[in-house]
Amino acid sequence: MITALRWLVFAVAALAMNFPILVTLATSFKSARELSTNPGLWVQAPTLANYLAVFQVTDRLNIALYLFNSMVAALTGTMLAVVLALPAAYAIARGRVGERTLLPLIVNLRAVPLIIFAIPLYMMFQWLALLDTRLGLGLILTIVNLPLALIILVNAIRELPAELDEAAQIDGAGRTRTLVRIIAPMCRPAIVTSLIFGFITAWNEFLFGLMLTTSKAVPITVGASFFFAASGGGVQWGVASAVMIVGALPPVLLGLVMYRQISGSMTAGAVKG
Repeated sequence: MITALRWLVFAVAALAMNFPILVTLATSFKSARELSTNPGLWVQAPTLANYLAVFQVTDRLNIALYLFNSMVAALTGTMLAVVLALPAAYAIARGRVGERTLLPLIVNLRAVPLIIFAIPLYMMFQWLALLDTRLGLGLILTIVNLPLALIILVNAIRELPAELDEAAQIDGAGRTRTLVRIIAPMCRPAIVTSLIFGFITAWNEFLFGLMLTTSKAVPITVGASFFFAASGGGVQWGVASAVMIVGALPPVLLGLVMYRQISGSMTAGAVKG
């Protein structure tokens, strides 16, 4: 009885949290005619016409380009953030460099609304000719991802015994070699977790994609909004739902595939005996 009650509560909670996604998914398989008569979750006559319409390239709409832009910018912002955060985390965890000033400053900067940086970043990017470029968007996403990557890696390195560094120094290894050959491999779960969370955060970024891109480097989060009035005759809810599903697939699939890696890394070191 108790087990059945737990599953019931779980099912209700899962349905409540995923209800918007289910509605969007069901809408993406409905024709315009069915949408006018059947607003429910059940799809009477499933159709792929909305998805075919999404992938039709026009002068204004190119979802393949938007997906490619998001992939390049997200990978750049994710990998560069981890590359910068790893040596910084090592310096903070082992050398206590900036532990009381730099780390809190970086973490608290992430808590500041990003819109505050809008005007100075736009002016700086305009001066550097980085507007509407994948590189420029990737650099901004690097800044967005740095705080979380730094926190995860600092905590991971702190959990490693300092004797590892001492043994490496006795063998003649310097700081850089110790970090690359010993610390980084042992922090692989934390690095992978930082990459996963960073990619999801970068992929879902909308504000800077809207501000800093116009046509060549538009990400999927911004490009998806173009489909809401693609025909100029009002919102095509089926097409809009289809493009939202397509745009959400990469981070969702990544989260599902790497779920065990994420959960294992986040709980590692929680219990010490």
